[in-house]
Amino acid sequence: MDSPLPLALDDYKRYGRQMVLDNFGLSAQLKLQRASVVVVGAGGIGCPALQYLAAAGVGRIGIIDHDTVEVSNLQRQILHNEETVGMYKTESAAKAILRNNSRIKVDIMTEAISPSNVSGLLKDYDVVLDCTDNAPSRYLLSDACVQLGKPLVSGGAERYGGQVCIYNFGEDGPCLRCRYPDPPPPAGGCQQTGVLGVVTGIIGNIQALQAIKVITGLHEHEPTLIYFTSLGFPLFQNYKLDPKVPGCPACGKEGERIGKIRDIDYEQWCGVAPDWVETGIVEGTSGNRIRVQDFKQILDGHSPDQLNVIDVRPTIEFNICHLPNTINVPLDDVVANPGKYLPKNDAVKTYVLCRLGNDSMTAAGALRDFYRKSGANNMTIKDVIGGLRAWTRKVDSGFPEY
Repeated sequence: MDSPLPLALDDYKRYGRQMVLDNFGLSAQLKLQRASVVVVGAGGIGCPALQYLAAAGVGRIGIIDHDTVEVSNLQRQILHNEETVGMYKTESAAKAILRNNSRIKVDIMTEAISPSNVSGLLKDYDVVLDCTDNAPSRYLLSDACVQLGKPLVSGGAERYGGQVCIYNFGEDGPCLRCRYPDPPPPAGGCQQTGVLGVVTGIIGNIQALQAIKVITGLHEHEPTLIYFTSLGFPLFQNYKLDPKVPGCPACGKEGERIGKIRDIDYEQWCGVAPDWVETGIVEGTSGNRIRVQDFKQILDGHSPDQLNVIDVRPTIEFNICHLPNTINVPLDDVVANPGKYLPKNDAVKTYVLCRLGNDSMTAAGALRDFYRKSGANNMTIKDVIGGLRAWTRKVDSGFPEY
């Protein structure tokens, strides 16, 4: 009697277009079927990565994410849809990829990664995809993959471009700490980086491609960075990475090594800021800030000529939406020439707005410093805590949130 087929009969038809490729064949398809990949983050780049890993026939896929689907996600997070808004992203993504390929096994992990759980979440998978969007998670995943001995395919996208890199791959493959020993400075402004949705799709697809190459043995084993820009030429550039640093605290063979991951406070090390909507970066000096509910009462109780309301967002954001009777002066302009934007009459009260309440605090501080240096101290100059996002959520739900 003939031995059973290594693939289900209809899988020959499903995967035929890639199995006929030179250097791929049945053997590579079986490697995918036996492989396991975990994707951390089911957002803009995680969704396309998951979609193509499942379509290619990766046998087991883990999805880690603690967030829920929002309408603002749908511009780029293609596995989610209007019907899954409010659902956990893990569940929404799993539902979508199983609809495409019901034979794969999908593990749903609806929790945030942390130093205490990351090793347990990743240990059973062959390849890890970092599809997160913050520095603490990226360093945590890199350190964990070094200690677990797993390749990490890391991707990031912002504005009109992005990049993909494989860390901890091969004998001399560097980790994230080799390239960036110190974390980037914490984001301090309200100008959250936008992104063209299709860019996240390109980056996520490249991550899936790199993972498939690693699994099937098609990867060149050269540590490289793939950089993509949609507005420049060439669209793609490859950079060879330096080998791992001997003194790297995570993967180096020399010098002091980091201890147990669970003992590291990654958020503190990366300088993560508090809740911008509620407080901005810091609470600020007492009396210098005003909450949106009180700001609404000020607007209702004064005529426009009694107030000087400055919106310090970039002009492109101001043109999306703004409150009536406000003037747009981008933050850099206020800081460069604060005296130009203060009223001549000390009785006119100045209030500063932005998107989330960070840039407004910086601008208001510059205005106050200039005013005090002039020898006066009786003008009202305050910024609005939480900015326009807090206005939408706590005052007027009909005001656009973007």
